[in-house]
Amino acid sequence: MPAERRAERPNRHEAITHAMEDYLKVIYLLEEEQGRVSTQAIAEHLNVQSPSVTNMLKRLASLKLVDHTPYRGVTLTPAGRRIALEVIRHHRLLELYLTEALGYSWDAVHEEADRLEHSISEELESRIDALLGYPSADPHGHPIPTPEGELPLNEATRLDQVDAGSTVTIERVSDRNPEQLRYLAALGLLPGVEVAVLDRLPFSGPMRVRVGEQEHYLSRELAHAVFVSVPVQDGR
Repeated sequence: MPAERRAERPNRHEAITHAMEDYLKVIYLLEEEQGRVSTQAIAEHLNVQSPSVTNMLKRLASLKLVDHTPYRGVTLTPAGRRIALEVIRHHRLLELYLTEALGYSWDAVHEEADRLEHSISEELESRIDALLGYPSADPHGHPIPTPEGELPLNEATRLDQVDAGSTVTIERVSDRNPEQLRYLAALGLLPGVEVAVLDRLPFSGPMRVRVGEQEHYLSRELAHAVFVSVPVQDGR
């Protein structure tokens, strides 16, 4: 299996740097949210200047890893998508390994996995996968791509879009902000937990939710970082 996956990468694999892999991963994640990805969105996500993004996109386009049209954004080619999913698979397996095997808290694993995701071998990836029992999701609920580079379709809804009166189940949460993750954990807002949406205050006001026996007010920004599944009977 690992040999097959390496063979699927571009012939110019040797020219693909860690920085390029970072760009491909970010483009994939942004594409999931918004379709064709703007240069500005990539710059904000990676905290770099737009001219640097433009230069990198030209390099990726020359390797046929992205389709880039100036002022119209960028999308991954099939080759770029395969590399992005391989990096995402490494990242999410590492996050789970760090929490399950090494006792890291879920708010401390993202940056650590960022540093390690480019370096692990296919053999180590396979051993981690087996040790963890071939998991399907990372500690934050994000699906782990399969060894074949497939990712299950996830149609979760952001919590800030859920109507009052609905009871939903948390599928995953954004893992970009450690302080936010610590706060969500303190409130009990974890993957697999049921949340009752009691009220949505108008004019972008907070949401009132119930988790177990506890009620909490969540800002719309915080609720935007929580993805949930909504039962069919709630009209979705």
